[in-house]
Amino acid sequence: MTTGLTTSGTTTPEPSGSSRRPAGRWYAGGAVLAAAAGAGVGHLVAGFVSPEASPVLAVGSTVIDLTPTPVKEWAVATFGTADKPILIGSVAIGALAVAGMIGVVARTRRSVGLALLGALALTSALAATLRPTSIAVDLIPGFVTALVGVATASWFFGLLDRWGATAVDPAAGAGADDTARGDGSSGRRHVLAAAAGLGALAATAGSLGQALSRSGSPSTVTLPPAAEPLAPLPRGLEETVRGISAFRTPNKEFYRIDTALVIPRVSVEGWKLTIDGEVDRPYTVTFDDLLAMPLVERDITLTCVSNEVGGPYIGGARWLGVRTRDLLERAGVRTGADQILSHSTEGMTISTPVQALTDDREALVAVAMNGEPLPARHGFPARLVTPGLYGFVGATKWLTRMEATTYAAKRAYWTERDWATDAPVLTQSRIDTPRGLNRLDAGRVVIGGVAWAQQRGIAKVEVRVDGERWQDAQLGPDAGIDYWRQWFLPWDALPGRHDLTVRATDLNGDVQPEGRTAPFPEGARGWHSIVVIID
Repeated sequence: MTTGLTTSGTTTPEPSGSSRRPAGRWYAGGAVLAAAAGAGVGHLVAGFVSPEASPVLAVGSTVIDLTPTPVKEWAVATFGTADKPILIGSVAIGALAVAGMIGVVARTRRSVGLALLGALALTSALAATLRPTSIAVDLIPGFVTALVGVATASWFFGLLDRWGATAVDPAAGAGADDTARGDGSSGRRHVLAAAAGLGALAATAGSLGQALSRSGSPSTVTLPPAAEPLAPLPRGLEETVRGISAFRTPNKEFYRIDTALVIPRVSVEGWKLTIDGEVDRPYTVTFDDLLAMPLVERDITLTCVSNEVGGPYIGGARWLGVRTRDLLERAGVRTGADQILSHSTEGMTISTPVQALTDDREALVAVAMNGEPLPARHGFPARLVTPGLYGFVGATKWLTRMEATTYAAKRAYWTERDWATDAPVLTQSRIDTPRGLNRLDAGRVVIGGVAWAQQRGIAKVEVRVDGERWQDAQLGPDAGIDYWRQWFLPWDALPGRHDLTVRATDLNGDVQPEGRTAPFPEGARGWHSIVVIID
């Protein structure tokens, strides 16, 4: 080790190289920026190769698959449709926090730190390979992430080392060399400029990758007319009852609940639907083949099994598609097959009873929604729509295969997680207006909402105020047993705190049960009640 002279003329040891490096927080910040830059470039590459293989999204999908069902239900109930952004943000923050700790290690043990940073990035490549539909090119974004992250971290750490080498050495005196006498301001400027550059690279690459992953929406699809068109839907009560759900849910407002962290990008030119498994005549159709078949229109309300009592995960739409009964009859489903295991382009599997897809309820392979090609977020180019069943057993999005099999032989994604095998929609009703805890003026108040009992239909809706007698609400237009009903009840409200409760009765005469249950494993039960304050 070299020595330096003090003002008294005695010699003291010169600080080692590591002691003159900037504080560990600079290396932690550099590792975070390098990891972010690598992830951003990896996300951009995934936009060209496979959006689902994006580093953060691949890890996020693996986290979803490994998350216990109660935790998933809590996330949906707590965060609603914001659960995916929150998950992605949590994964990103966690990864960057680990990168920061690795940066501290890299300050004194450079090779170890860089190796750990590369290993962290490569976990995204591993996660991509675990996806059910993964192919070899899905590894590319993860490897690019690792390469860019390690390379930029090594470069940035080198800038920090050089800055430290030119900073003032407190132990150096008048006889010290030029290195010890430097003020380090130039090195600091270089480091800050490099940090800004890495941040810009991460933001720009990530934004471009996000734009690419959102492309591929249906824009050039021309829909043929329906062979069996329906009369226009009747006008709903939303024109007269303020705050009630629209009779037909606009596509942009229709709920979306699925496990896909990025909406699959599917081209109609390359899309095919295969029907195989336990069938006599397996076959495959293209999108043009599907449009050439007899298309029918059906008004169907879809409901998510995760919907809590009074929850928002329900919507009514007019669907255009081919009867699943016609498709399966052509294939010739063999005796003994009791489920159709449908596959999504992004790897999801959903099991539907064969009976539900072949009986007179007329389930559809739908290609359009409310007069438009399916929006990408709702399953473009084709999806399953099964009246009377919750979405997790009858509404596969981005459909690509229908496999006839048995429940004993194969288990679908949600069945493996202990959800019900057969899940008919339960009778439910909801108060839309007034909202819970609203403050209203005394006088005439209109209570209104929706009720549903797919495959049975709604016969009656009743409302109770403060535990008094039940009053019959007036029902809105009727679009069939598979569609929800609007309802309303005028109420002369007096000042005070009031409890409002609703219940429905289906056309079989069965009254919606009072006792509350959680959605898991077959749907929520119970009456919807709210509190309002009348001034």
